[in-house]
Amino acid sequence: MEPLSIPVVLVILSSFLVSQWIFHVACPWLSERLIPAFLTLTHMQRTEWSSRAVSTVHALVVGLFCLYILLFDEAIKKDPIWGDPTLVKLNVGVTTGYLISDLLLMICFWDFIGEKYFVIHHLAALYAYYYVLSQGILPHFANFRLLAEFSTPFVNQRWFLQVLGYHKLSKASFVNGVAMASSFFLVRIAIIPVYYSQMYSVYGTKAFYRLTPGARCAWILCSLCLDIMNIMWMRKIFRGCIKILYSSRSQKPVMEMEKPKID
Repeated sequence: MEPLSIPVVLVILSSFLVSQWIFHVACPWLSERLIPAFLTLTHMQRTEWSSRAVSTVHALVVGLFCLYILLFDEAIKKDPIWGDPTLVKLNVGVTTGYLISDLLLMICFWDFIGEKYFVIHHLAALYAYYYVLSQGILPHFANFRLLAEFSTPFVNQRWFLQVLGYHKLSKASFVNGVAMASSFFLVRIAIIPVYYSQMYSVYGTKAFYRLTPGARCAWILCSLCLDIMNIMWMRKIFRGCIKILYSSRSQKPVMEMEKPKID
């Protein structure tokens, strides 16, 4: 295993410390002052609240940087396997620090926020990102995977609305639900054919065979693992949407019956 460079380690460490600071200090302090309902939450809810706040901040920062790289970094467009990985390594380093922080929080508060599929997701991502950070390989594909972060804020917002007492059929919940389902499908499911077609386009090339067997396995197997989980989560979201639509239709006649008659 190749060692990580000092700049990469510093980025990872900085991201880890900032994530921990947001969780333990910034989020509770701001939430107590800006959202009165936060004070009424249980310790378990406050823990998950802060965890999801860190997740949202990370998703916004990394997602926007990812989009910038995808649009304007010509080096990785020309060579998706061996192009200049400088900006991608910075973004992946931020994500790596966050993933390590989140794993630590899940271990420490397993009864509150522990989830086995999240652990598998984080470990698979960290395994693949190690090769990006240590060898500077596959910058385009690593960056492409980070597009998935654009769905995260909506997933977290759904939980925030629930814990704040918004009904699942309220306007805020409905609008966020549509945004969540749409964004999750677009950035995690719809791009699957695009991702694997790009992978196929470089398979068998000289650039591909310059990759070590370990790097090839990490790239392909981790991608498959992450996409299988994304499909599982999309299935749950789809079933949830069907339930909400069914509930809204079944409650509509009741609401109409309750309307007062106007002579």
